[in-house]
Amino acid sequence: LVASRFPLWRDLPLRRIASSGTDNAMFRLGRHLCLRLPRYPAAAALLDKEQHWLPRLAPHLPLAIPVPLATAPPGEGYPFAWSVCRWIPGEDAHRGSIRDRNGAALTLARFIQALQAIDPSEGPRSGSAGVERGVPLLERDERVRQAIAALAGDIDVVAVTRAWDAALAASPWRGPPVWLHGDLHPGNLLLRNGALVAVIDFGGLGVGDPACDLLPAWTLFSASERRIFRAQLACDEAGWARGKGWALSIALIAWPYYRDTNPGIVDMARRTIERVLADEGSR
Repeated sequence: LVASRFPLWRDLPLRRIASSGTDNAMFRLGRHLCLRLPRYPAAAALLDKEQHWLPRLAPHLPLAIPVPLATAPPGEGYPFAWSVCRWIPGEDAHRGSIRDRNGAALTLARFIQALQAIDPSEGPRSGSAGVERGVPLLERDERVRQAIAALAGDIDVVAVTRAWDAALAASPWRGPPVWLHGDLHPGNLLLRNGALVAVIDFGGLGVGDPACDLLPAWTLFSASERRIFRAQLACDEAGWARGKGWALSIALIAWPYYRDTNPGIVDMARRTIERVLADEGSR
């Protein structure tokens, strides 16, 4: 497939990259390139979005992102277009160790602020095709309650339901929609020498409620680091409550879906729910 589309690269070594991601198969080509190949039709649509928007967003952001260098059409029996990106060296924050965790909270908050400052007027709106992050939380209510029922015996159903109800009760976002990464969990944050250097996997990219990008407060940070993260973002009570709802809903929906296929995501979901409940208990 590579040889037919990019003959100059045909002799470069190619190896598959182990990843906890579910949308794309990842390959490293030579020392400096990375291939992203969608696994199914919906993922192919998300890759189209990355190919269009990441080159436009990258110059405005303080951390590296995987800007596509080339796009290849379907062929050789493979049905989707796929991307060639520059390889960003590092290890993800799910497996790696952050050296200065308070500093990482500030760095990530500043990345979010820079993303939100970019003109969103032509961006893909939350709720449109392929953009499910950043919508009103109520739109996730049915799926969340189904997930809570599926996890009876694994979670404290009463406490989780109470936390979800509290998030739904928060005032909705009334400001203008802003750019969102949409999936800022540790697996999408790259470290080098213990420092946060890149944000990857923009399949959830869209324009909507900024509370969605508060996700790392509970997927990654401790209580004290959460306070630093929140202070830098100047997040109000309603936004923080919605952010907690986003973290909770993503974790709850992911856990039963990936229970038998992706232990890394299940472990992340379990720890996220524990942090959300601990936060609720400290109020």
